[in-house]
Amino acid sequence: MIARFAYADLAVSRWRNGGGETREIISFPPGSDRFGWRASIATLAQAGPFSAFPGVDRIITLLHGDPVQLTGPAVQHRLLPEQPWAFAGEWPLEARLQGGVSEDFNIMTRRGEWQATVTIVTAPVSSLHGVAWVLAGEWQCTEGQRLTAQQGAWWVDQATELRPCGPPARLLFTRLSRVP
Repeated sequence: MIARFAYADLAVSRWRNGGGETREIISFPPGSDRFGWRASIATLAQAGPFSAFPGVDRIITLLHGDPVQLTGPAVQHRLLPEQPWAFAGEWPLEARLQGGVSEDFNIMTRRGEWQATVTIVTAPVSSLHGVAWVLAGEWQCTEGQRLTAQQGAWWVDQATELRPCGPPARLLFTRLSRVP
């Protein structure tokens, strides 16, 4: 089964520090107190610290807005649109907006249980487990469903292919895999 979602339907959780909000797509497995992997879209409204997630690998991709400077004891990284960046969840990072509000796509995987890769694609892609977010155009899923901008899908244990329905189709594609 492919679970579809739309941005407008995702529940919003405000951050305790007041610096933004998160729209959770899925915390897998659903209903568990401890995720194996999690996908969300976050809005950064002001500078501040990233939440620490020890034992979790993260990949963040700026979707909209101005660049964000991420700084930690051993890292300086400028987050640019549609350029995924992977980092360890225990890194103490501070985010500094380089303009106005920005929005990013986040994948978190429990180290030793799941791994993820995130790419921006314009050609057909497939995987057994994954999350897809349409950046532009229209995409068709294995089951014949179509997704447009501001929509996505996630799936587990099901070979799934997504194909562009023509230009200018762009997809943020997360391939997930279980760690043996």
